[in-house]
Amino acid sequence: MTDLTTFIAGLPKVELHVHHVGSASPRIVAELAARHEGRTPVPADPAALVDYFEFRDFAHFVEVYLSVVDLIRDPEDVWLLTHEVARELARQQVRYAELTITPYSHVRRGIPAPAFCEAIEDARKRALDDFGLDLRWCFDIPGEAGLPAAEETLRIALEERPDGLISFGLGGPEIGVPRPQFRPYFDQARAAGLRSVPHAGETTGPQTVWDALRELGAERIGHGISAAQDPELLAYLAERQIGMEICPTSNVRTRAVASLDEHPLPRLVEAGLLVTINSDDPPMFGTTLNDEYAVAARLLGAGPQGLAGLARNAVTASFLDPAGKQRITAEIDAHLAAAG
Repeated sequence: MTDLTTFIAGLPKVELHVHHVGSASPRIVAELAARHEGRTPVPADPAALVDYFEFRDFAHFVEVYLSVVDLIRDPEDVWLLTHEVARELARQQVRYAELTITPYSHVRRGIPAPAFCEAIEDARKRALDDFGLDLRWCFDIPGEAGLPAAEETLRIALEERPDGLISFGLGGPEIGVPRPQFRPYFDQARAAGLRSVPHAGETTGPQTVWDALRELGAERIGHGISAAQDPELLAYLAERQIGMEICPTSNVRTRAVASLDEHPLPRLVEAGLLVTINSDDPPMFGTTLNDEYAVAARLLGAGPQGLAGLARNAVTASFLDPAGKQRITAEIDAHLAAAG
């Protein structure tokens, strides 16, 4: 595995399913918690965050996640978080990332939408200069906040329209949050040129994935692991090569899957789906994108050739321009050739 670990560490990558606040490192979370000590349940000790990020179930994960969101109080916090996320991604040889951001959560906590968008855009430009990382944004609706959040997320996306914004998403809990109610908002976002990338089929069954496809016009599916239960859905996804944003460790840590050995990743790959490997909320789940590739290697029995194929899948499923896709694919192929 040592040789494979080295191969993974140097493999040029694309990250398609990673959350903005969920990527805050323990150091940054602890620093922000210290600023607001006495007004937050989040510990200011990085070591204590390991226990704090132990989730009983998906609902508890959302509760903890929102407590970290509460630490982001001003545009400077937003800039620092975004730049640090870029630093960590670049360290893992990520060349391009589509970062899921939930502007509603920050705007309702008092950060004006224009200031928020200015902060992420400035950090995006700095990330390209400082790390050679090309960042893009997916503005997502926090499903637990309902239709008012959908309305506000759409408004911010269409009125502010930061240069890096390319897609429109839906996150948060799936249980009790049916996908079809969000159709009007996705229709408007798509009409404005944004791509559709909702979460679906993580903690609910295949019907949620069907709803995301039929009602929200999904071009990629966030998680979608319950598709493995529905042969008709698997055939549909495979035929259309709809990208699947798979995050194995996340699914175990939120108790969506009982263990890594029971993860449906091998079934999705065997069915011919366009599977991509991603990290979701890496520090909260005690993982990295490199770690997720190592998990995929074990579950799939994959070597360098198979892992390079997964990396190419992420390029294919991305919304990067053709020249950018060609450039990163060439890097992946060169890395594989150098590995012998």
